[in-house]
Amino acid sequence: MKQSLTYYLTLFVLKLKGVKKNFSQDPIDYKKIRKENVFYPKGSFFKQDTSRTFKISNSSITEISKENTAKKLLIVIHGGAFISGPGQHHWDTIKAISKQTDYTIWMCNYPKAPEHKISEISENIDAVYAHALKTYQPDQISLLGDSAGGTLVTALTQRLISKGKQLPQKIILVSPVMDASMTNPDIEKIDAVDPMLSKIGVLSAKKMCVENNDLKNPMISPIYGSFAQFPETILFLATHDVTYPDQKLVVEKLKLANVKMKVIEGENMPHIWPFLPVMKEAKVSLRELITFLQ
Repeated sequence: MKQSLTYYLTLFVLKLKGVKKNFSQDPIDYKKIRKENVFYPKGSFFKQDTSRTFKISNSSITEISKENTAKKLLIVIHGGAFISGPGQHHWDTIKAISKQTDYTIWMCNYPKAPEHKISEISENIDAVYAHALKTYQPDQISLLGDSAGGTLVTALTQRLISKGKQLPQKIILVSPVMDASMTNPDIEKIDAVDPMLSKIGVLSAKKMCVENNDLKNPMISPIYGSFAQFPETILFLATHDVTYPDQKLVVEKLKLANVKMKVIEGENMPHIWPFLPVMKEAKVSLRELITFLQ
């Protein structure tokens, strides 16, 4: 498949910014990576009458709503390896979704590692979803998570099912990290072509988040949990992404569980490619993601 000129420009910018280098360190320099955090979006779109911020547990929720009569809610759980985020690309994605759908959107800025561990982070995600159910019916709620956010969305869904709780209408996972242990042997060959992530840095970040060094705890490695009874699941996977081999295993688990799903595979694409700015392939995939919400 021939890639666009903007694809190669994006790879050049990623290299220039040292993204792969930052994710090739052990221990990972989370303070340096956090310099890319954007907690409060700027610009006329996010003006006061369309946005408000409130707290649920220890998470900060930014609500974007074009009108108070919106009947559907999209909860966005951002990525950032559990150590950082949200970033500008998350706000750009939310802006595009808000403009083209009638969803109210909650951006969930949850506690981060290493100061906070996976059980506390998971409790926060549970609290956010429980709070949403006070205003919305389950079939009015969709969840969107990228990277570590995809981990949290998947693990939340597993906990809801195990507890017999009401499920969201659908979940959308963009390059979800399914196994924090990074033990899949196929990761090694993809590491050589991944322009963003490295097994070394990803594993270091996960170790900062886990408790008792349990990297196979389903809260942080949902591949080891059950996928039976999942709601409609949409996955955006990238073949040049070290998290891709574990995602393929999860796709097979979803198939065995007869889950209604759609898999969009980006050939030669990097991690979270639908959220990357400028790139033509990203714009196409983001339009497809928005179509699933409309």
